[in-house]
Amino acid sequence: MAFHEVRFPAWLSFGSTGGPERRTDVVTLANGYEERATPWAASRRRFDAGTGLRSLDDMAALIAFFEERRGRLHGFRWKDWSDHRSGVPSEAPGMTDQVLGVADGATRDFALVKHYGQGPGRYTRRIDKPVAGTVVVAVEGVPMREGADFALDTVRGVVTLDQPPVAGASVTAGFEFDVPVRFDIDRIDVSVANYQAGEAPHVPVIEVRL
Repeated sequence: MAFHEVRFPAWLSFGSTGGPERRTDVVTLANGYEERATPWAASRRRFDAGTGLRSLDDMAALIAFFEERRGRLHGFRWKDWSDHRSGVPSEAPGMTDQVLGVADGATRDFALVKHYGQGPGRYTRRIDKPVAGTVVVAVEGVPMREGADFALDTVRGVVTLDQPPVAGASVTAGFEFDVPVRFDIDRIDVSVANYQAGEAPHVPVIEVRL
């Protein structure tokens, strides 16, 4: 098993369906009350790559990508068009979009994260697959230059500052990112006649934990 640092063709993922999934165990008690719990600390995303296909050429591109990944064997990058930026989808990433942490005077490595919500139920998502060339970083609002002031690990989603910031300084960043996924099938059933009649194949894709 391996992860291939290659993105599923973006023109094929555009138009696909999917989004975050949670797992909640619900137990209904004899008195009618419920007890709810979850074994998952983080959500997991699912998509259907088949719904983004528009032509037989798209189908051929999908099959080629599927064969390269050997079905479910190897993971890959996926662009989630509904959630692929540190800020709102309509705006370019800004260097203060997300707070990565508060400096302690010694730490140089800061993992990329995205926060959802503002209240006590805020969810913090680890971003493992940033897109190269899109990451902007600031320390206390002062821009940092990639290659001079910080290095970016696009495989792990970690920013390494050249020098540790002074204690108490806020480290922020903006970025675009992909979702690490794999195919959730080892077989694609294609009927050209059905596809030309408007019936898209079901090609599930699921997020993987890294």
